[in-house]
Amino acid sequence: MTDLKFEDALSRLEAIVQTLESGNLPLEESLKAFEEGVRLARSCAKYLEEAERRIEILTKDEAGLLKTQPFSGEGGAEAGK
Repeated sequence: MTDLKFEDALSRLEAIVQTLESGNLPLEESLKAFEEGVRLARSCAKYLEEAERRIEILTKDEAGLLKTQPFSGEGGAEAGK
């Protein structure tokens, strides 16, 4: 499961949630799907935590302090400021 890309894991997790919400699976299959969903959710959370640490490292200034600034996505309201 560690070789899954974040987007693939998230898509699979969304599919599992939809399947479980439909209520059409037998109990044993529901439990297996739930277990897979928990593993995927943990994997996604770990990936996001690692991404956050990488961003923090990249945004440190020369003194090693984190610099914060508002995020401005392309074409966002902050872009023109």
